[in-house]
Amino acid sequence: MTVATMLARFALTAILATGLAAPALAQANEPGCRPEMASYRLPIQRVNLARDEVRLTFIGHATFLIETAGGVKAATDYNDYVRPPVTPDIATMNKAHSTHYSRAPDPAIKQVLPGWDPSGKGAAHHDVTLGDMRVRNVPTNIRSYGGDTDYDGNSMFVFEIGELCIAHLGHLHHPLEPGHLRALGRVDIVLFPVDGSYTLDQEGMLEVLKAVQARVMIPMHFFGGGTLNRFLSRSQDLWPVERRDRPEIVLSKATLPAKPTIIVLPGH
Repeated sequence: MTVATMLARFALTAILATGLAAPALAQANEPGCRPEMASYRLPIQRVNLARDEVRLTFIGHATFLIETAGGVKAATDYNDYVRPPVTPDIATMNKAHSTHYSRAPDPAIKQVLPGWDPSGKGAAHHDVTLGDMRVRNVPTNIRSYGGDTDYDGNSMFVFEIGELCIAHLGHLHHPLEPGHLRALGRVDIVLFPVDGSYTLDQEGMLEVLKAVQARVMIPMHFFGGGTLNRFLSRSQDLWPVERRDRPEIVLSKATLPAKPTIIVLPGH
């Protein structure tokens, strides 16, 4: 008996021991895939991230799940309506609307970072490191419900993971000044709102993106495809656009596009 025959018999015995019916074996010269393998119902596990990779998943509205190779998970603009399917280790929030903060965050979250100072004494200041993720904030102003200026009522959050810097602009209401840009530092991936009404108008957001100069720009906070398409029509002469089929993307410093690119993840 050859070694190959012994291995084949051993594999078949192991399959039968699981209680699964063995399908007809494929012929050695059979082209293409092995559709009969579907009957084994083998478990599919999410591919682990390499040390320098980050997984971004667009949950909806302004919420993204950011995952590191070390297993740290952060949720942006964590709220009581749109939440990721897992409990994050870090939750960042803004108070512009109830869809950007939570009144009852999951107590299992290790770090809850509001983008404003709940005591009303000034700006929020966060700079925390958990595992292989560092999170810090850059305060900005927002409009209050009455139309007044709520100074330092919003924050942009920066996630530093390995060599990647990801900036979530939150509920940004005004252009960025040189001080904001210095505080942000180098940004590789920017997550930005494009609704053009509740946040900064679309032309103003284009100017922000030009100033930030990120290699990957992912739009969020749009209400239906019409809003998003209006923004993309304004930006089409500036940057290429890639539309993805899945709401998640894995990125690393090495896989960033050579030129700044807008990447649209499905969702709203």
